[in-house]
Amino acid sequence: MLVLAGFRWQAERREVQIATVAAPTTGRFVHAADVQMFIQEMGPATGPAVLFVHGTGAWSETWRESMAALAQAGSHTIAIDLPPFGYSGKPFNKRYGRQDQAARIIGVLDALKIPRATLVGHSFGGGPTVEATFLAPERVRALVLVDVALDLAAADSVKEPSFGLSQQMLMVRPLRDAVVATFLTNPLFTKHLLGLFIADPIHATPNRVKVYQQPLVVTGSTQAIGEWLPVLFAGDRSATSGNPASYKSLKMPVVIVWGERDTITPLSQGQHLASITPGAELLVMPQVGHIPQIEDGPQFTALLQKIFAKLKDLP
Repeated sequence: MLVLAGFRWQAERREVQIATVAAPTTGRFVHAADVQMFIQEMGPATGPAVLFVHGTGAWSETWRESMAALAQAGSHTIAIDLPPFGYSGKPFNKRYGRQDQAARIIGVLDALKIPRATLVGHSFGGGPTVEATFLAPERVRALVLVDVALDLAAADSVKEPSFGLSQQMLMVRPLRDAVVATFLTNPLFTKHLLGLFIADPIHATPNRVKVYQQPLVVTGSTQAIGEWLPVLFAGDRSATSGNPASYKSLKMPVVIVWGERDTITPLSQGQHLASITPGAELLVMPQVGHIPQIEDGPQFTALLQKIFAKLKDLP
């Protein structure tokens, strides 16, 4: 308990910067639904729009190489910081369900006056990405889903959610925030945490780790991530994207990219997703874990370029 309290104290001393001041000058803030969303853009504003949604603990900067490659080919690429991560504002109502996050994604398209875009979602960001597609299918040209965590296997069952010790702990805010400060927003733990998600820890380079650590100085980060944690643990059974039967209605092209050695969301989940989505294409990256875009950037970029070359003629 003393260790937890110590790291919580350190978090309070570290998280002192206002997001609008701390955010890098490579991006800007736009109003999206109920928050000020931090976004980064590349490429011509008139090019076909591609919007990137990151996963747990990440932010828009983790997509830089992917954005640059597609921007060079003429696309208007946008990466967002999905709350509570990165520099985006935190919702006053503390709502982080898929439907709320989906509204924020569509809100970015509204703010940028983009009628349609291809959405690229990774890991836990996959739920909000797919939910945004169900919310406004006319706004989505195509879907690219990268090692997405959709919890469809659990949705297939009829079991009631169980509330174990971890869920009960989340109800006690001081304890919850202390645990978050120790393991999730603690810069000393970032490299180890990143290494758990990738197949080869060698890819958790100092520069990569520094990128993930960068937003950890923003005021209220630990508290906001603590408020988001129940969504991670309990899931979102009310979301359309959590119902396997819903995927039959998807009409746009869907490409699923998966790391062969992913132990967070195993390849079997990608295969299941492909089997329930009409016309979906599954592309497997060998020797790669849960974060393909940083584990093998060249291979991932080459895959994206091939995908978007096929999609270039879509209206």
